[in-house]
Amino acid sequence: MYEAKFYKKLSNKQVKCQLCNHSCLIGDGKRGICGVRENREGVLYSLSYGKLIAQNVDPIEKKPLFHFLPGSRAYSISTVGCNFGCEFCQNWDISQSPKGGGEVDGIDFTPEEVVAQAKEAECEVIAHTYVEPTIFYEFARDVSLLAKKEGIKSIWVSNGFMSREVLESMIEEGILDAINVDLKSFNEKFYLSKCKAKLGPVKENLKFLAKSDVWLEVTTLLIPGVNDKESEMREVAEFVLELGEEVPWHVSAFHPAYKMMDVPRTSAETLVRAREIGVEVGLKYVYTGNIPGLEGENTYCPCGELVIKRVGFGVRRNDEGGKCSGCGATIAGVFKSPSL
Repeated sequence: MYEAKFYKKLSNKQVKCQLCNHSCLIGDGKRGICGVRENREGVLYSLSYGKLIAQNVDPIEKKPLFHFLPGSRAYSISTVGCNFGCEFCQNWDISQSPKGGGEVDGIDFTPEEVVAQAKEAECEVIAHTYVEPTIFYEFARDVSLLAKKEGIKSIWVSNGFMSREVLESMIEEGILDAINVDLKSFNEKFYLSKCKAKLGPVKENLKFLAKSDVWLEVTTLLIPGVNDKESEMREVAEFVLELGEEVPWHVSAFHPAYKMMDVPRTSAETLVRAREIGVEVGLKYVYTGNIPGLEGENTYCPCGELVIKRVGFGVRRNDEGGKCSGCGATIAGVFKSPSL
């Protein structure tokens, strides 16, 4: 039991959670949409603080983050719960399990233990991922504050639906170094019907992040017959361009999951066309994901020089500390020396 942050006490022992843009009004004995924040006699508690359901050492490219310490190892952690209800969720078994009063599973860890394990695994990064990190914000914050003292960076893989107050606080405390935000569609009806959320707050948070010092990358999962029309791909690409021509855009292949098992996998041709559209609108870095072996996995300098060769999560660097070995131009992002 850990008292939640970012909530307001109301009359009749009700509380209003202010962690994300759902702004849940929670009665005594009830939980918010995420399933892991519960009102007990007018006090809101995080039920998942330190209760980790997943811990893995991942390549940072798996997040995916291609321009933030490429080739690094990320100590990835997650609790159960999520503030979205995506019908295509790959991790639905942990993201949806505590909803409706379900069990909040997990093994208890302290922030100190997480950071110690990250150091032991020689990870330069701790990734808050697998479900939406906002729902275990308090634990993520405490881990990130300790990690910062040890020189370990903190990243989020997020749906971008956190409240502006939370986002501003994280940036002010310097505990968010990089983030990949899923821009799942550019259609409000898609968000309402397929994700049980809204598009508007995600767009506004992306604009805010693009103006901050946090390194930002954007991912769109292309689902056949659902959000893969060329017109919508172009709308997403043009919006990412508004964020900045150097913001990497990942277009990823869908695999049948959860409530969308009857939908086919995304074709390589669709990903290639989406990448072409991104380049056509003026984005410098557009990547294809979830289908290994495509040219769109690689990083090229705008001059055309191959800077980073990727096959799946394998990385072969041809840069000089983030500079093109051909023309010497600086590649956007946060890079370390290839020798480190």
